[in-house]
Amino acid sequence: MFTRRRLLAGTGVLAGSALLPWSTAAAQPAAPHALADFFKRSDLRDAALSPDGGRIAVLRTDAARPETGAMVEILDAAAPEKLLVRMPLNDGLDAKQIEWGSEDRLLIWVDIAVEQRLAAPANSNISAGTLKLTARRVVSAATDGGAPVTLFADSRALSTNFDLGSVVDLLPDDPRHILMAAWDYRSGVLALHTVDIVTGKPEIVERGAPSTVGWITAAGRAVLRFDSNLRGTVHRVYARAPGTDEWKFVRRTRTDQLPDFFYVGPTEDPAVILAGVRVEGEDTVSVRKLDLRTLAIGEAVSSRPGRDVVAGLVDERSRYLGARYLDDRIAYDFVDPGLGKHFAGMNAFFGRECNVKLFDVDAAQNRFLAHVSGPREPGAFYFYDKAAKRLENLGARQPELRVERLGPTTAVKVATRDGASITAYLTAPSTGAPGPLVVLPHGGPELRDSLDWDRQVQVLAAQGWWVLQPNFRGSGGYGRAFAKAGWRRWGERMQEDVEDAVAQVVAANRLDAGRVAIMGSSYGGYAALMGAVRRPDLYKAAIAICGVSDLPEMLDYERGDDDTPDKEIYRFWVDRIGDPKADAAMLETASPRRRAAEIRCPVLLVHGKDDAIVPVKQSRFMADALKKAGASFELVEVPDAGHGDWKDEVEKDLMGRYVALLQRAFHA
Repeated sequence: MFTRRRLLAGTGVLAGSALLPWSTAAAQPAAPHALADFFKRSDLRDAALSPDGGRIAVLRTDAARPETGAMVEILDAAAPEKLLVRMPLNDGLDAKQIEWGSEDRLLIWVDIAVEQRLAAPANSNISAGTLKLTARRVVSAATDGGAPVTLFADSRALSTNFDLGSVVDLLPDDPRHILMAAWDYRSGVLALHTVDIVTGKPEIVERGAPSTVGWITAAGRAVLRFDSNLRGTVHRVYARAPGTDEWKFVRRTRTDQLPDFFYVGPTEDPAVILAGVRVEGEDTVSVRKLDLRTLAIGEAVSSRPGRDVVAGLVDERSRYLGARYLDDRIAYDFVDPGLGKHFAGMNAFFGRECNVKLFDVDAAQNRFLAHVSGPREPGAFYFYDKAAKRLENLGARQPELRVERLGPTTAVKVATRDGASITAYLTAPSTGAPGPLVVLPHGGPELRDSLDWDRQVQVLAAQGWWVLQPNFRGSGGYGRAFAKAGWRRWGERMQEDVEDAVAQVVAANRLDAGRVAIMGSSYGGYAALMGAVRRPDLYKAAIAICGVSDLPEMLDYERGDDDTPDKEIYRFWVDRIGDPKADAAMLETASPRRRAAEIRCPVLLVHGKDDAIVPVKQSRFMADALKKAGASFELVEVPDAGHGDWKDEVEKDLMGRYVALLQRAFHA
């Protein structure tokens, strides 16, 4: 979509938005895209900046036939239009990601199809068969065109691991080796390996505990270890000081919400690291120093009132450059104010409509790679050279999706009925004409929406509908107080915030109040069902994807499936949903399954059969209740799928179902 190259002259702050593609197209609305357009695969997969900042590697594949192999293009960073090398990879490799292992070798993550023979169970009528699976591997390729090498190729690990793609440390001071995590079949635990990227041969450095799922290393030595519960929803974090072998427990952190603890980078003191952390009594996540010897957490290095840090930015030598936040769009607090001016210029170049996510920075802190995305930008890779004042487009993920044919999104401040304020995002169809509204509450619930690419939103907008994404109280990213404002208020305050957002945008934009629908995934699925219960006068259809329908049953599932010693997972959800005994009446009232008779609109339930986050029985419960109530509903169970992780072809079919249901509801 953003396809121009431009040499940036002047002061180093990029030019404004006057020449952006949509600035001239806005007066001439184009026909919206068809559903199939949103599911076309791109040939562009990834980009990476070489350690010295001199070259750019771009990974491409045949979008129509990814199984035929991939290609790497190496560009001259001093003149990115100059192609230095084009390297075809082997057939049968579905390439996903690329990184420089050293100045002369590239690492390419690939998926390959494998088959596993299944033996017939003893004394059974079930016959033996073959299970088709996908395995992740890393291929090391020399930039001079030598034969690629598959890492772990000559070890037993290759045949006993489906995922050999966990690179822990690129070891910038050792051009021959990297650190990787892989399952050790001899000891039955995950192990940290040194891997020779020239020969592919691994050597075990250390083994984890039975529940270890990964490490963070500094200067080539593991300083943090992460152990997981069986469901993978909670990580126990351990730290180890240099010169010791003792792992000390730091804290627990959830993986299904916005993180409240994560590694940012090292400091000049090898016994002190930088981490994103929410400390006791503090509202937001900030970047702080963590002493590995004492586990003492220092004063904030980077913080913002009312906004959580979501990541840190470091250069090629792991030197800290700043903290990343998620406001309406991505924002940074940079250590060097000068870098902030360049970032502001990049934002201006994209009309302040996109998220500019910096991810590769050379050691001189002069050359950058960025992934750019936004409500009308599915994703593109850009190269920025500060000294040359040059911003170069390396390619777009879906260049056939045009800005002028997609719906623009704006941030809306919503005044709630109790005097508070929340933010919502409203996407208009490309024509801007008033019409029906689809409400799309996010999941989590302690996640959040922002001004970014969302395929569901744009598919719905392409039908001529407006789409509303409210960050109701209980959402994440705005600090603990905002999240806590939704605790134990799933059935009322959180729903009221959604309803208030609907009322405001309908009135302000003259939308059709008689044609409003609601859909969502996970917690958003719950909100869709509860919305249909609370407001049968408002919603003409409800679509719940992997949604919760019965709160007491969900809490019972969390308690029974909680393998932490002190039932930490269960207590987490009791705090947020309610206590089954003390809040029994409230939980009953807030359970859509138990109020199915109040629903008047058609309901579509979609659920992955293997969902370990919200079990499929939650949708089955709701289907049974709707059937008994004589309501109009459909239940679609997706085989071989978990919590919404289905393949594009499945999602395309489901989006067709969603659109068809909403069309019927809006024209009834």
